[in-house]
Amino acid sequence: MKKRVTLTFPKRAIQMPVTYRLAKDFNVAANIIRAQVAPNQIGKLVVELAGDIDQLDAAIEWMRSQHISVSHSLGEIAIDEDVCVHCGLCTGVCPTEALTLNPETYKLTFTRSRCIVCEQCIPTCPVQAISTNL
Repeated sequence: MKKRVTLTFPKRAIQMPVTYRLAKDFNVAANIIRAQVAPNQIGKLVVELAGDIDQLDAAIEWMRSQHISVSHSLGEIAIDEDVCVHCGLCTGVCPTEALTLNPETYKLTFTRSRCIVCEQCIPTCPVQAISTNL
């Protein structure tokens, strides 16, 4: 089973080897999709966890016991076609090329099946046409 979650670390837990502990102690694989981690600051990771449902639940419970906030990411990227100006800035940060510009029309194309909801495109959009649907 797979679960996409956002982990928010308090300053004191930022040095903890969480992905190592998930693999070693719970047999849970953690695919890091997005990371914002710096010393002495609150850290944030978007990860896809994969493993047995009971092991996933135990791993999430352990992370919460370590004061790591765990929130489930179930949303999808939404693009407001009425607001989008097709500038293409979002295409430069999309790691899976779910966002591309059509070479003939120069219009933004969104391939939802390629999107991993890493949300890197959201702060990049200068007109705030990209958001998440929950």
